Amino acid sequence: MVLRRLLGALLHSSQLVERLSESRPIRRAAQLTAFALLQAQLRGQDAARRLRAIAAGPAGSLGRRAARFRDTFTQELRRGLRERPRPPPGSQKGPGANP
Repeated sequence: MVLRRLLGALLHSSQLVERLSESRPIRRAAQLTAFALLQAQLRGQDAARRLRAIAAGPAGSLGRRAARFRDTFTQELRRGLRERPRPPPGSQKGPGANP
């Protein structure tokens, strides 16, 4: 409790805050934060631009891609279910199993 009050009093001191803001570690942390935010913003804009380009392509292009993905996914899922190993007969456990 005392530590919290002491820290609060120090952080409300404008001289201390100003001196900390001029220190090298704090300036470097601010630079890195600004760099990370700028990079995230630029990457987000680039991704949005690419999505708009795909959506603005030939009419139905995005819909055809989605349909092709759905069909391929369904085929692969069915093939995987068909090819999975089956347990031998009589090894089932549950209400329908033989004792």
